[in-house]
Amino acid sequence: MDFEFSTEYEDFRKELRSFAENDMPEGFDPDEADKDEIQGIRQKIAKKGWLTLPWPEEYGGMGAPHLKQMVFNEETAYRRIPANDNAISMLGPILMLEGTDEQKQKFLPPIAKAEVRWAQGYSEPQSGSDLASLQTRAVEDGDDFVINGTKIWTSGAHEADWLFMLARTDPDAPKHRGISFLLVDMKAPGVEVRPIIDMAGRHNFNQLFFDNVRVPKQNLVGEYNRGWYVGARLLDFERSGVNRSASARRTLEEITDFAKNNTLNGKAMSSISRVKNNLANMAIEVEVSRMISYRIGYLQSKGEVFNKEASMGKMFGTEMVQRIYSAGMDMLGLYGTLQQGSKYAPLNGRIQKGYLASYSATIAAGTSEIQRNVVATRGLGLPRA
Repeated sequence: MDFEFSTEYEDFRKELRSFAENDMPEGFDPDEADKDEIQGIRQKIAKKGWLTLPWPEEYGGMGAPHLKQMVFNEETAYRRIPANDNAISMLGPILMLEGTDEQKQKFLPPIAKAEVRWAQGYSEPQSGSDLASLQTRAVEDGDDFVINGTKIWTSGAHEADWLFMLARTDPDAPKHRGISFLLVDMKAPGVEVRPIIDMAGRHNFNQLFFDNVRVPKQNLVGEYNRGWYVGARLLDFERSGVNRSASARRTLEEITDFAKNNTLNGKAMSSISRVKNNLANMAIEVEVSRMISYRIGYLQSKGEVFNKEASMGKMFGTEMVQRIYSAGMDMLGLYGTLQQGSKYAPLNGRIQKGYLASYSATIAAGTSEIQRNVVATRGLGLPRA
């Protein structure tokens, strides 16, 4: 079986590598960059038309094949170029499937130009894996919905201009019904953002509070009271992607090089059986994750449903990333616990930070248990519990 890409795609890879070498700020580290620096890089990429390659030209894309987008995602993730976000990978695709013409014209071009930031409002304090039990209310009032409630674990909300969210519009309907998908201006009166600092010391998560927040009815995406199905479809886009295997491959290369060039108790790390076995296992897992992602990209290019494959990719990819960072921490020993900025921290503390951050990844966008349920029921046809 031949997995080689066409000459066109390989030439595009070379162009992306040239961009990484010649157009990125020297010494750029996405973990240390501020939001304006990251947004500036995205806008530079947007000017080349790369951010939203497969989108129709009328919405700021280039009408390129999905596989070309996959090549772009793989190269930028490997080279730690912050080219992707919620709007590009999730909201844009769902608006093209479910949005009105007016919504597409209003919201898609600014995303393609990297002029706007979006956050995702799904989880609530009492509604995580059982997302359909969400209680944030949206009540009709004239031409608006009035929202009251709270969302939690909302990534990037403190930097977002807009929010796409699920809210309950019919409390008397069965829990998977009576939910609507809404677009909310984060500057609207009554929206409050409170930070949640994770154990890696990062401010990425937030809790949101809505106090009589008014949202125009034209910001309803899809059918009224049928937003669960819009939101669930969006999750397939969130769970899929080659970025996990690409970034993991880069991390694996770095810890492998470290093992080749350092000693432990007077012995070359690369000659220690435990280290070699861990690295070999990780090399296999990275390749498996990459092939699952390629499969998803292929299905997208054919316009086919990739629901169970998205869950396979998300579950395996996030657990693989945890195992890579665990193998790195095991190899680095106590030095691996040193944070970024310490002159004694191997690899500038990247393994320690990645290790701490990786544990939320198997929870966000649906826990590994949820993904296994999807594979079992929708993939293997097994009954629900």
